[in-house]
Amino acid sequence: MEDFSTCWPQDQWDAKGFVAEIRRVVNVKDAFSRMNQEREEERKKRLTEQQTKMEKAQRQRSKLAAIKKDLSALFGESNRQKRGKALEDVLNRLFEAEGILVREAFTLKGSHGEGIIEQIDGAIDLDGDLYIVEMKWWNEPLGVNEVSPHLVRIFNRGETGGIIISASGYTEPAITVCKDVLHSKVVILCKLEEIVMLLEKEIELRPFLKSKINSAKIDKNPMHEPLTWSR
Repeated sequence: MEDFSTCWPQDQWDAKGFVAEIRRVVNVKDAFSRMNQEREEERKKRLTEQQTKMEKAQRQRSKLAAIKKDLSALFGESNRQKRGKALEDVLNRLFEAEGILVREAFTLKGSHGEGIIEQIDGAIDLDGDLYIVEMKWWNEPLGVNEVSPHLVRIFNRGETGGIIISASGYTEPAITVCKDVLHSKVVILCKLEEIVMLLEKEIELRPFLKSKINSAKIDKNPMHEPLTWSR
């Protein structure tokens, strides 16, 4: 507390007023200092968030560029078995890069010593829905005999759909078989060239898959090609 007893009586009010004015000026200055400090902290926060976002985007571009490069390299691989295994790895990396939960290739064995009874290329969780994924890199379009085992796999599982990715397309009978099961199961047919186009045009995988799935559910079309318009 200020002591004004040493001032002349007639000067005490002036002294008190002077001190009050100094206090007001100091408080105003402190308030401006706090405001400026808060603005600076907010600016630094925004810059940090922008930098983090840019770094995340750059890491994502680097991942997708590496996936694109490795996928392109597979077109020069003549060993069918090696090429097919490498395709599984590349596509599973793409799923992961797009934030889609993946269970990589696995096998199931019989409970009575039958050995391997089922081999699954992979499984994904797309917005809470599970899909078993089959990947084929053949020289000829996949026919009924090639897609039917995958249909059996998904019918042997509860709330599970199916995704088939083929490098050589599909025959009309194969497409018809997949269309016929859409009343019970969601099955979509993808071409490997669509995946290549996604990477070339930097289009996200998730909305691409969702578009095909919605078409299968609503239009009963397992072969919907959402990228056709962009060719």
